[in-house]
Amino acid sequence: MIIDSHCHLHDPAFVDVRETLRTAMAYDVWGIVAVGCDPETNARTLAAAAAAPKAVWAALGFHPERSELSEEDLDRVEDQLREHHPRIVALGEIGLPWYSLDGADDAADRMARSRDRLHRLLRLATRWDLPVTLHAPHGAAAEALAALKRHAVDRAVFHWHKAPDDVTRAIVDAGYFVSATPEVVYRERDRAMVSAVPLESLLVETDAPWPYRGEFEGMASGPWLAGRVAEEVAKIKQLPVDDVMFQLSTNTCRLFELMWA
Repeated sequence: MIIDSHCHLHDPAFVDVRETLRTAMAYDVWGIVAVGCDPETNARTLAAAAAAPKAVWAALGFHPERSELSEEDLDRVEDQLREHHPRIVALGEIGLPWYSLDGADDAADRMARSRDRLHRLLRLATRWDLPVTLHAPHGAAAEALAALKRHAVDRAVFHWHKAPDDVTRAIVDAGYFVSATPEVVYRERDRAMVSAVPLESLLVETDAPWPYRGEFEGMASGPWLAGRVAEEVAKIKQLPVDDVMFQLSTNTCRLFELMWA
């Protein structure tokens, strides 16, 4: 059995949380870390966790690619953290933008504002002793790593990790996790990352309902795909699937301080 370490259960695709869990269980996925992106999706994430407290755990976030989010929105997220931090397992997803900067006339200003917001959020993670789920792909990863160290955040995962090899090694050497998505089934970049990273430093996720290609083309994306990701990790590592699933679940429980079901 496996845990999907990053899923957007607030999405309308998952309006029936219990049915989503029943489908996931059929594919060996027994738990979901549900992540928010803004005040509204954070509220829906809390509701999803309340509906299935033994199988869904909430993380509250402020997505860095969402340039329309305001300082007032960030204030609201801080209020949510203050009120609900005993009920959540992480701060996320948060991080630094990358994709939304491409071609933007105000890219430098956006990045400067995002840096300030990230530092504010990491101070909150430290205050409430929360692990962090980071969106920091490609060239943003090294700066996000430096920010984690600056704020002495000791638990974090770089979700859907994509970065140069030396940055990945530095992340792992610092004791943080990186996660793989269903792209590992068909994309060589992701397979190489999984091959290079110790199993003890890996998580698996779906980032559902994000759609995937390859064998998943045309399929509904949901937490049930995490089982297939774990199977592919086992193939790449040339280890028994049950052993790999156990280690991946152990990693997730250790990061988010979850109790075994």
